Amino acid sequence: MVYGIYTLTKLLEVSTSRTDVMVTRNNCSIEVVVVVVAAVVIVVVVVVVLVVVEVVVEVVVIVVVVVLVVVVVVVLVVVVVVVVVVVVVVVVVVVVVVVVVIVVVVIEVVVVVVVIVVVVVVVVVVVVVVVVVVVVAEEVVVVVVVVAVVGVL
Repeated sequence: MVYGIYTLTKLLEVSTSRTDVMVTRNNCSIEVVVVVVAAVVIVVVVVVVLVVVEVVVEVVVIVVVVVLVVVVVVVLVVVVVVVVVVVVVVVVVVVVVVVVVIVVVVIEVVVVVVVIVVVVVVVVVVVVVVVVVVVVAEEVVVVVVVVAVVGVL
């Protein structure tokens, strides 16, 4: 922009030097005014165009920066949501695994206790049956011996 203003200043100097020549040569003040007004209009138009272009460029840059910031914020929100979902899924999986392990351990303990109780009951029944058979057999032997002794007598 500075270079543009410098160039316009040089153009204005050239046009005013031409007007000086025209004034001295022709003594015509209307041509001088027209040339000066034309030079001023050209300078004003170019400066206005440069200012408008600079403002438009700045607005475009601001819009691009705002859009980029919005995109970055959206991406960060999505990443945070994904991380939260992954953490929740991992926690749920860990809880399910722990519950399954606890249930399996409880089932194994119950099965072991039931097997031990069944074995103890079977052993007690067998011992009781053996004791009853032995006691009954002993009594039968005593009765047979008594009958045999009584029969012999």
